[in-house]
Amino acid sequence: MPIVRLIVGPLLTVLDLVLRLSMWVVIARALISWVDPNPYNPVVRTLRALTDPVLKPIQRLQWRLLRGKVPIDFSPLVVILGILFLRRFLAELSFLLLRSM
Repeated sequence: MPIVRLIVGPLLTVLDLVLRLSMWVVIARALISWVDPNPYNPVVRTLRALTDPVLKPIQRLQWRLLRGKVPIDFSPLVVILGILFLRRFLAELSFLLLRSM
């Protein structure tokens, strides 16, 4: 069991770090969208390449549900809430797993 603890603990820590970085990338994308960014800027292109696979399906769903009546894009908020939920879930899971060993 100590071997599993040595593997699971760091793995969950790395996963938490990836989720935290992902959340900050989504926040940066949302903040940059408030100004009119140059679409050819390498930073803007990188942020869009990293966040579009997650944000686009939520944007399409929002468009279908609200029929374009709301001019605000809620997809970054939904993604951030999802990341926060996942981080909390992983923290509880790691606590339960590591406590039981």
